[in-house]
Amino acid sequence: MNSTNNIHSVGVIGLGIIGSALSKHINLSDFQVMGFDIDDLKIQAAIDHGVEATKDLATITEFSEVLITCLPSNKSLDDTVNYLIDNHCDSVKIIIDTSTLSLDCKVRNKDALDKIDITLLDCPISGTGKQAEDADIVIYASGDKNAYETVLQLIRSFSRECFYLGNFGNGTKAKLIANLLVAIHNVASAEAILLGKKTGIDMETLFNVISSGAGSSKIFELRAPMMIEQEYQPATMKMSVWEKDLDLIKELVDSHGTDAPLFNLTNELYKKARDLGLDDEDTASIYEILNANSSP
Repeated sequence: MNSTNNIHSVGVIGLGIIGSALSKHINLSDFQVMGFDIDDLKIQAAIDHGVEATKDLATITEFSEVLITCLPSNKSLDDTVNYLIDNHCDSVKIIIDTSTLSLDCKVRNKDALDKIDITLLDCPISGTGKQAEDADIVIYASGDKNAYETVLQLIRSFSRECFYLGNFGNGTKAKLIANLLVAIHNVASAEAILLGKKTGIDMETLFNVISSGAGSSKIFELRAPMMIEQEYQPATMKMSVWEKDLDLIKELVDSHGTDAPLFNLTNELYKKARDLGLDDEDTASIYEILNANSSP
C-alpha cells in the first residue's frame, strides 16, 4: 500500500466520544467507513448518524484495509492485536492508534504486528471530544514514514493539523508532554476563575478580557465558561479518563528523572476529585476542589 489511492475501506474500533466523531467525518469523505464497539447504544448511535457499525470483530477486520483504534486501555489494544494475530487478518495493512496508552504497550504491539506485516502507527490526538466533533484536533504521528504518507489524506479528513514526529513512540511522548501542560493550565484556569468570583468582578467581562490577552490558553477558553457556571456536563474529558492520562505523564516524568513541581502539585489536586464524586464530570470540575478548599 504505497499511495492514498489504494485506501478504500477504513474501520474505527472504539465508538466513544472520539471514535464516533472520527467515524462521522470519515463517512463524509471519500473513504468507506465502518465502526466497531461492544456497546449496543454506541452501535445504534453510529447507525443513526449514517455510519455502518458492528459488534463483530471479524466483520470489521475483513472489511478494513486501515484500522483506526480509539481505545481506553492497554488491555483493549492488546486484545485487538491478539485477535488480528490469532485470526490471520490479512486484509488489514495499517493501524492508526489514536489512543493515549503507555509507550511500552504500543511498542510491544508494534513489534507483534510487524511479524504479520501490519504496520502500527502511533498517532495520539491533541484535543477534546468537542474539538473532535468539529474536526479541530491535532494528530501527533510517529512510526513508519511510508505508512504515514499513505494514510495522511485519511487523517486530514478528521483533523485540523497533523505533525509527523519521526520514530515510533515520539507521538506518545509529545502527547504526554502536551497533557502535562493541559493539567497545569486547567488548574491555573480554576484558580483564576475562583479569584475572579471572590473579587466580585463581572465574570463574563473577566472571561472576555482574559481570553483576549496574554494570560489566556486554549484550556482557559474551553473550560473557564464551565467553571463560571459550575456546570460540567456534557464532559469533553471525564475525570475518570483523565486519571489514566495523569498516571502516564507521571510515569514518563519519573522515568526520565525530571523535576516537575507544578505537575506534581496539580496531580495531587486531581486525586481529590474522586473523593468528591467527580469521576463522570468534565475535568473543569477541578474548580470544585479549589472552591471547597477556599474560605467562604
